[in-house]
Amino acid sequence: MSTPDVAMTMQRVRRESIRWYLLVALNVSRPAGCGTTVLLSVMQANYHDATEQEIRRELDYLHDRQLITIDKRPDGRWHCELNRLGVDLVEYTIDCEPGIARPAIA
Repeated sequence: MSTPDVAMTMQRVRRESIRWYLLVALNVSRPAGCGTTVLLSVMQANYHDATEQEIRRELDYLHDRQLITIDKRPDGRWHCELNRLGVDLVEYTIDCEPGIARPAIA
């Protein structure tokens, strides 16, 4: 595997892992949900260099997959919550399509 391939793979693993960690954090915050400030703090425990822009990009992805809802407030803050499909995915009651690094059940 060449260096560019390794770098691309590492970036993909990071994106997919961040998506999973975001879903888990939102599951813990149920039923209230939480904002990007809290989610960024959680993510920086795993990826110290994570940025708010990176978190918002992955939240948009999860929203497009219809796993979360995002309330994009006029003051620039985002408030996110898991929806029914997101809860089912985190609780392993539905299959996980590619793009999210959900750990396999042993």
